[in-house]
Amino acid sequence: MFSESKATRREWIGLAVIALPCVLYAMDLTVLNLAVPRMSEDLKPTSAQLLWILDIYGFLVAGSLITMGNIGDRIGRRRLLMIGAAAFGVASVIAAFSTSAEMLIATRALLGVAGATLAPSTLSLIRTMFRDPQQRTFAIGVWVTSYSVGGAIGPLLGGVVLEYFWWGAVFLLGVPVMALLLVVGPRLLPEFRDPEAEPVDILSAVLSLAGVLLVIYGLKRIAENGPELVAAMSVGAGVLVGYVFVRRQPKLTHPLIDLDLFRSSVFSTALATYLLGTFAVFGAFVFVSQYLQLVLGLSPLKAGLWSLPSFGAFVLGSMIVPRLARRIPAPQLIAAGLLIAAAGFGILTQIDRANPLMVIVTASIIYSLGISPVVILATDIIVGSAPVERAGAASAISETSSELGGALGIAILGSIGTAVYRMRMAEAIPHGVPSDVSEIARGTLGGATAVAARLPDPVGAALLGTARDAFAQAFVTMAAVDAAILLATAIAATLMLRQRQTVQTG
Repeated sequence: MFSESKATRREWIGLAVIALPCVLYAMDLTVLNLAVPRMSEDLKPTSAQLLWILDIYGFLVAGSLITMGNIGDRIGRRRLLMIGAAAFGVASVIAAFSTSAEMLIATRALLGVAGATLAPSTLSLIRTMFRDPQQRTFAIGVWVTSYSVGGAIGPLLGGVVLEYFWWGAVFLLGVPVMALLLVVGPRLLPEFRDPEAEPVDILSAVLSLAGVLLVIYGLKRIAENGPELVAAMSVGAGVLVGYVFVRRQPKLTHPLIDLDLFRSSVFSTALATYLLGTFAVFGAFVFVSQYLQLVLGLSPLKAGLWSLPSFGAFVLGSMIVPRLARRIPAPQLIAAGLLIAAAGFGILTQIDRANPLMVIVTASIIYSLGISPVVILATDIIVGSAPVERAGAASAISETSSELGGALGIAILGSIGTAVYRMRMAEAIPHGVPSDVSEIARGTLGGATAVAARLPDPVGAALLGTARDAFAQAFVTMAAVDAAILLATAIAATLMLRQRQTVQTG
């Protein structure tokens, strides 16, 4: 049905169209954070409602990916993208004019479901449009870069909008983009659907959604509150639901996930490598953001600006990787990227021995450059390993592994860092700090910063200094764990992904 010929101008213009919703998707993950103060004044959400307003979008994106990838294979990937774009635009307008916290939670949930259509449909369209392996690798590099660009410009563009408009205007940023996609998408993007596809198994869709939501919700609670019974039960229930989901798939004529894909060591290794790469980077984001603001005392805007070199390095790496992939086999390039990223995290361990701001900027540039071949080439392998008629499902698996990797990184590395912080604080609380204040200060650096400001000097200054030193030790521990994980992953990827060359030539 498809030839292996080179892509034409139509496909390259189509790639630019595909990149638009990806930029918007990444922007929507971060842009609301800046609007929280004004939105809270207007809607007056409770603390629980505020958490759901912020989190429900990401939760439903992660939980809906697998189902949406399969729906795209069945009804058509372009059609799913158009449906998702229309739903996203409508939900954005409703969210902008929300009059209550409940209304905003509901519209953010709809945005999450609509957003879940974007990644698998766009990535599977790339699989359809770019049949030449080298061109497909470049196209995936552009696709990955679009997410980085969205993540980088989201807070900055949101800040500009909030200078002149009300908090809801941040949601309207995406409406023109989705309108443009609806106009030009049908003209420039090809349609493809599995001609033998059957309707989606509803029970499998419910199980996949419930399993992913329970796991990510539990991991987020662990990241926020440390290990607790409710979080453990949520993760355990999610794993159990996932087990039921996996057991059901072989019994179906048209399963939601083709488990035969996982029998390929190349596919499974690429998936695990992608998960561990996002584990390391997302876990580090949390520590870097807190260190810049709570230890170095930077404003949120300045902290965001100092984070831009990291995004720029990832974009640069994403543009270079496809060229390198023409000369260097993917296994070696992925392993080299993992080693470079590990070196970046190794530099982070020196944060308390040199200029900390320069250490963070230098290290983040290095590990961002290193992680770019991991993301691009692992995604390419995952999508390229699946038959073209199952590319949507494979794309969804790829993105779900990224979401889970990020959630695991935040939860596990956050828990390790919290344990180190509390241990250090228990050993070094200054004399003269009241017991109730000590308890708050031992919990988090944010708590210590707040209570230290209310204590008289020199006790307050001593407490703040102790808390910052304890957090620096937690930061160093996190960086060392990340470096070790990436080194081990580099070795495993080198050994396992060599089979890809055999598969390609066999």
